[in-house]
Amino acid sequence: MKKEFICIVCPRGCHVSVDDEMNITGNQCPRGKTYVENELIAPTRILTTTVRTSFEDQPRISCKTDKPIPKELIFEAMKIINHIMIDKDISIGDIIIENILDTNVNIIATKPSRKKE
Repeated sequence: MKKEFICIVCPRGCHVSVDDEMNITGNQCPRGKTYVENELIAPTRILTTTVRTSFEDQPRISCKTDKPIPKELIFEAMKIINHIMIDKDISIGDIIIENILDTNVNIIATKPSRKKE
């Protein structure tokens, strides 16, 4: 049985195939092969989302994981993130949630909050 992937490592978007003998074809660079191998063994993703704030002028700020997390943990991570409320000033790169789901991955701010005085 042949399995098809679209590599997302670079803008090329190579269509990569894997057959039953684990022969990988279609990648135009070594990163495509590595991507498909990782997708088959343990797929991961950078999670980008928003988190609520208590500021009327900015009800949500963007955030993301600082490293990829296992794909199967994304919905569980979102449940935690959806219960967070930022009520203080934060800067880009500040940790919002440390070590989410014991993955050694942090949720960090990708936009600063601004608190009106």
